[in-house]
Amino acid sequence: MSSAPLFSDRADAGEQLAESLLIQINQLREAGFSAEPIVYALPRGGLPVAAPVARKLNCPLDIVVAKKITMPQNPELAIGAVTPEGQVLWLRQKRLGKKSERLLQTAVHQAQEKAQAQLQQFSQGRPLVNPQDTLALLIDDGIATGMTMAAATQALRMQQPKQLWICAPVAPAGLMNWLQKWCDRVVVLEAPKQFSSVSRFYEQFPQVESEDALSYLHSHNHPQIAEN
Repeated sequence: MSSAPLFSDRADAGEQLAESLLIQINQLREAGFSAEPIVYALPRGGLPVAAPVARKLNCPLDIVVAKKITMPQNPELAIGAVTPEGQVLWLRQKRLGKKSERLLQTAVHQAQEKAQAQLQQFSQGRPLVNPQDTLALLIDDGIATGMTMAAATQALRMQQPKQLWICAPVAPAGLMNWLQKWCDRVVVLEAPKQFSSVSRFYEQFPQVESEDALSYLHSHNHPQIAEN
């Protein structure tokens, strides 16, 4: 498959993902699975995709934060990811000298501070929910390396959901088996073999600003406040 657009925008991707998830959840319910779903988005880009899913499933919309760990010489390359609580996941283990080790620790600290700041930024829009014994649906607008998604699953696992699903409109075909190791089910609408970047699969893929991302949480979880 070429990297031609598959979705018009994040809202379109979210609607399509919602339809797929509704079918799969209904099949589970028919088989006796009774855990209620909670939708968790990776901010910021995951929220416009997750909001239609939460609306379709009539369930809470929350977030899980994880930030990429990068080095100053290559800020675009993720070498790992960290959660606000300090859970670290490395892309690959390397033996490092003392100088590199210090740089790495600085990079981890900076990424964790960003994660903590973002979690605080979105705190007012979050619902009061507990994922224990629920069906936790972890959603992003696409998966490239899977680092932040995997780190987020680690954080969510600690809260003991009954099942945890990784959900996204698009992810590389070569990543599917690896993603399966982190969850109970992977729900990806399209898994192209040729994968350059998530944005290539959207006709429109603007940056999601913090205010816009927060509005998705507010309007879904606190509609009365959002209307005023």
